[in-house]
Amino acid sequence: MPDTRIYLSPPDVGDVERKLLLEAFDSNWVAPVGPDLDAFEAQVAELTGVRHAVALSSGTAALHLALVAAGVRHGDTVLVPSFTFAATANAVMYLGARPVFIDSTAESWNVDPALVVEELRRRCAKGKPPRAVIAVDMYGQCADYDPLLDACDRYGVALIEDAAEALGASYHRKPAGSFGLAGILSFNGNKIITTGGGGMLVTDDDRTAARTRHLATQAREPLPYYEHRAVGYNYRLSNLLAAVGRGQLQRLGAMIAARRETGRHYRAALGDLPGLSFMPMAAYGESNWWLTCLLVDAERFGASRDRILDRLAAHDIEARPTWKPMHLQPVFSDCVTRGGEVSAGLFRRGLCLPSGSALTEHDRERVVDVVRAVAAEQKG
Repeated sequence: MPDTRIYLSPPDVGDVERKLLLEAFDSNWVAPVGPDLDAFEAQVAELTGVRHAVALSSGTAALHLALVAAGVRHGDTVLVPSFTFAATANAVMYLGARPVFIDSTAESWNVDPALVVEELRRRCAKGKPPRAVIAVDMYGQCADYDPLLDACDRYGVALIEDAAEALGASYHRKPAGSFGLAGILSFNGNKIITTGGGGMLVTDDDRTAARTRHLATQAREPLPYYEHRAVGYNYRLSNLLAAVGRGQLQRLGAMIAARRETGRHYRAALGDLPGLSFMPMAAYGESNWWLTCLLVDAERFGASRDRILDRLAAHDIEARPTWKPMHLQPVFSDCVTRGGEVSAGLFRRGLCLPSGSALTEHDRERVVDVVRAVAAEQKG
């Protein structure tokens, strides 16, 4: 029997999710309201250690509404890591604001706090402070929040945490998603848990939570007829998908453990190869090990990152480059960037290996065998 395709980070759902989904279906609570939605929000709020959670149609929707809550308007600037997925910057553009891209540190691949502080100081000295700062928790590892929070407090700028990839991670034992004005979670099909699509805004701020709920339901006023005093959005998550999310939450710990085991396996099995170096793990927190990523030094390894990608693809194994930085994206070519060399290097040499929580030992060995075969070819 031939080997099946190995995906980068596929959904991992089973009997628990199916049971809860069918119960929600049979109850006829299928719209963006219902007991599973309420329970899902309460459970995520407890997990992230905040008072409020608002389930939405996507992590991007959560980013959009977090920026609205921060007061971002047309013509404003928002500091955004360059090394991230496009949704982080796209949400800024939705509001007519402009992202200012900030480079990463080589030590964690997250946004460089020193560059954030420098940019805040420079803009505030000119009387043109950014309206907000977005930090992104890369590949399941939290950004360094102490200096970011200190700088944002000092200059009176809102901090938003894009924890789309980081549910279950922590920073100094405080859960990902709990930093700043609001945290953002994603339940896309490739994330640590999934609802098939969806996201959540989590916050300790009562006003932010209330406004997010209001805007996410078309800004309908609490009247017996339809009245709207603001432009709203159709952003709420359905009760059916929330039921799937509740099942996923029950298995979150096991899924993190499985991804951690995969990450450690790759490090042990490939760590002796010259020219390969894995994403550093910062001492200040605990990653959820969403994806295992590494850098390829082509000269020392004997082959490029793209050569490894090609060989993996030839063996029906999905792997991907790390994020292409936003300052290198054509759509953002006219945006201001501070630094950029670190994130450009991470993209040029970065490789994400299959890391799904249902990955088998045989799957991991297939991946390892291909990478080691590429290295052996060069020596031969």
